[in-house]
Amino acid sequence: MKLPPFTVHRPGSVADASRLLTNLGDDAAAYCGGTELLLAMKLGLANYEHLVDLKRLSALRGIDADHGTLRIGAAATHHEIETSAALRVCYPEMPVMISQLANLRVRSVGTLGGNLCFADPHSDPASFLMAVGATMVCQRGGQTRRVPAAEFLTGPYQTVLESGELLVSVELPARPARTGISHLRMKLTERPAVTVTTLITLGGPGGEVSTARVIVGSVASVPFAADAAAAALTGATGKDFGSRAEAAAGQAAADCTPRPGGDCSVEYLRQLVFVHARQALTQAFAAAAR
Repeated sequence: MKLPPFTVHRPGSVADASRLLTNLGDDAAAYCGGTELLLAMKLGLANYEHLVDLKRLSALRGIDADHGTLRIGAAATHHEIETSAALRVCYPEMPVMISQLANLRVRSVGTLGGNLCFADPHSDPASFLMAVGATMVCQRGGQTRRVPAAEFLTGPYQTVLESGELLVSVELPARPARTGISHLRMKLTERPAVTVTTLITLGGPGGEVSTARVIVGSVASVPFAADAAAAALTGATGKDFGSRAEAAAGQAAADCTPRPGGDCSVEYLRQLVFVHARQALTQAFAAAAR
């Protein structure tokens, strides 16, 4: 199918982009790589008369570290993340996770901000960023606000962004010592049917679990933080972690709310969550203990 006609605008600043999007209203959409948006327009699922091109805005570019905090510009491509030296030092799991997305062509032009703002329920980065406690930096004109990753997505293809507001960067906090992260996914078709990201931080002389996070993505409308499952792991040691991880994985599977229909039954999706959560917790604990 052919794309419907549209006008491309190339603002020179974030403030200019905000003004354009506010003035044009529902007739406009912002884009960087456009891998999701243009496909949706080709398929007739979206129709915009105006597209606001953000990829040349320097404020949205770059990947850099400052006192342990890592900033990723919203216009950073997946390939730039995949090959980032700064990320490989602070969060090496993120380039590995990104390398599994789509294909090389998509990763070369698709951006982190585009992936997050499109808010497809089957998004690997969304669940990963929730697990590490990332912050979304949003800007409209001269006003900036910071939104926890856990609050950024509000539903399928919906975010907290207001009219004229842009996601300008994503900040990952300084990584605590003795922290292991694992991100697992399973695909039945083009997009993942389940993604699970776990984070384990060990503390104390006995190497007890001081912090645990379990984020389940792709099975529901937005990623699910399995807080009850994670809380049950606090204080676990190498002696009992295996049994407690299995119980926590079962809790995560029971507490999540898979969308009915699609390629999998609800029961099968819960089983996938259980298997992947158990494995991801085991891997994160082992990485933290090294």
